[in-house]
Amino acid sequence: MKTKSAFFLLLIALCYCSKENTKPQPVVFDVYDSLKHDAKERTFHVHLPPSYYNTKDNLPLVIGLHGGGGSGVQFEAQTDLDAKADAENFIIVYPDGLTNPNATTTRTWNAGKCCAQNASTLNVDDVGFISDLIDQLKTTYRVDAKRVYATGHSNGAMLCYRLASELSSKLAAVAPNAGNFQMKTPYAPVRNVPVIHINSKLDQNVKYEGGMTVGPAGQYDPPVDSCLNVVASKASCTNTKQIVQTFALYTVYEWNGCTPDTFEVLLYLTEDGGHSWPGGNKGSAFGDPPSKAFINNDIIWDFFTKYSLP
Repeated sequence: MKTKSAFFLLLIALCYCSKENTKPQPVVFDVYDSLKHDAKERTFHVHLPPSYYNTKDNLPLVIGLHGGGGSGVQFEAQTDLDAKADAENFIIVYPDGLTNPNATTTRTWNAGKCCAQNASTLNVDDVGFISDLIDQLKTTYRVDAKRVYATGHSNGAMLCYRLASELSSKLAAVAPNAGNFQMKTPYAPVRNVPVIHINSKLDQNVKYEGGMTVGPAGQYDPPVDSCLNVVASKASCTNTKQIVQTFALYTVYEWNGCTPDTFEVLLYLTEDGGHSWPGGNKGSAFGDPPSKAFINNDIIWDFFTKYSLP
């Protein structure tokens, strides 16, 4: 009798444990996390769309890079990319640049020559950080490794170009907004990365025509077209842009004749907005008003969906 009683107690315990282990896990859409890279604690937060919990499929990943002086949380609010991720079923991660020793609340990326001490003297390994971040997210979440993209504003856009040059094996396409080349070495991707660039004619922080920036940094920016000409030439595109469409508030340009013919280099140039995220929110209380020409998130995502890694 004792043996039978013990058996039934064990059976009940196993059933109870089994039920406990199958309890639904809490649904979490925003995860704040960190990883160690180059002996530094690097922070980021991930936003998962509701569909993540309704499917077993791997989802695309978009890396959102804030501008100089911003943060992942700030960039999330500026762009409202979470809403686009929810609607289009992709994962988005917002990494944080490191703060600078002489300005402990100012985060910047090392895009080469810009920005602040992280670039000028410390030579922070942000390319390595983003590479490690992609690897960790592929391990932690159901990420489609062939559909990883990067977008960013200002200093974040500058890092997009550096990533396209140095991390082309992991990125399917990039979308820099209001940025330009700041690399210290020539643009030399091992695989050509499609680019859609967004800029305003009114931008005084990163001037479309190039020149010195307005502000204390006194930074020189190359003309945006000169950067895109280099991207295009790597894919044997025509070396001058062609008008695709013209509207009241913006014009779309492309560099055509690329190899392969599916490869694209596009420029969306707005008449309004200044140094801002079109269709988004002001980046700060003193930031420029966003362009009303189009919704940046829609333009960028439509571009990304065309591309995946081989």
